[in-house]
Amino acid sequence: MQNMIPFPGIGNEIFSVDLFGFDLALRWYALAYIVGIIIGYRIVLRAVRKPGLWRSDTAPMQPNLVEAFLTWAIIGIIIGGRLGYVLFYEFDGFLQNPMEILKVWNGGMSFHGGFIGVVVTGLIFCWKHSIKMLSFGDLMAMAAPAGLFLGRLANFNNAELWGRPSDAPWAVIFPGDAAQYCPQVAGLCARHPSQLYEAIMEGLILGLVLLYLGFRRGWLKKPGQLMGLFIAGYGLSRFIVEFFRQADAQFITATNPMGYVMQFGEFGITKGQQLSLPMIAVGIGFMILAWRRNA
Repeated sequence: MQNMIPFPGIGNEIFSVDLFGFDLALRWYALAYIVGIIIGYRIVLRAVRKPGLWRSDTAPMQPNLVEAFLTWAIIGIIIGGRLGYVLFYEFDGFLQNPMEILKVWNGGMSFHGGFIGVVVTGLIFCWKHSIKMLSFGDLMAMAAPAGLFLGRLANFNNAELWGRPSDAPWAVIFPGDAAQYCPQVAGLCARHPSQLYEAIMEGLILGLVLLYLGFRRGWLKKPGQLMGLFIAGYGLSRFIVEFFRQADAQFITATNPMGYVMQFGEFGITKGQQLSLPMIAVGIGFMILAWRRNA
C-alpha cells in the first residue's frame, strides 16, 4: 500500500459563534444542502421561464410557485431523510432511544428517505396548485443532482460513508473509525473515496445529462421522461458505487464481513443496493410510459 493518499481534512465546521450561551455553527454539510437547494431553485426557475421547452409552449407552473415550493421541499428532505435513515438503517437502535430521532444534528440521513419525502410533499403541492405531476417531477429531476453532488463532497470532507479497503493509487486514508473493519491491513487503512465516486456519477454526470436533455433535446415535452431517467440513473449509480462503498456498521458481522442484507453463495447485495433496485425498475417504467404516451 505504497500509494495511499492522506485525508485532506479541513474540518466539519466553516465557523462557529457563541450566541447567548448557545454554540451556533455553520457546517459544510449544511452549506451543501443550502447551496444545492439554491442551485436547484435557479434551474427550475429558468426552465419554467422558457415556455418553448414545454409541450404546447406552456410551462407546468408559474415562477412564483417555484419559490413557494422551496419550503415544502426542505421539509420533505429533512423529515423524509431522517425517517428513512431510522427505518432503513437504525430501526432497532432508535426504537430503544426514540428521542435520538429528533437529534438530526448528530447525523444520519438517507437519500432514499429524502427522495420519498420530496415525492410526498411534491404530490401534495401539485394537487393543491393543480400542477401536472409528471412535468413537475421532470423539474425536480433536473434540480436534484446539484444537491447530490455537493452533499457527497460534504460526506467526503466529513470522513463519513467511506469506501471499502483498497490499494488503488487514489485510495484515501480516512481518520477515525475508518481504520476499523480492515483486518487484512496492518497499520493505516486506505479506502476507496466512494463519496467522490457518488458525487461524480449521481451528481455531476447524471446532472449534466439531465440538463442537456431538458434544455437542448426537448425531453421536457414528454412528461415523465426526465424524471424516469433521474430515478433509474440514480438507482444504477448507487448500485454500482455500493461495490466500492463500506457497508453500514450495523450490517457487518463476523460471518458477514461485507455487510450483505441478501446473500447468494459468495455474492450478495447491500442495503443500498436493495433500496436502489426498485428505483431502477420504477425509473425505467416511467420512461417507457412517457415514450409510449408521446409516440
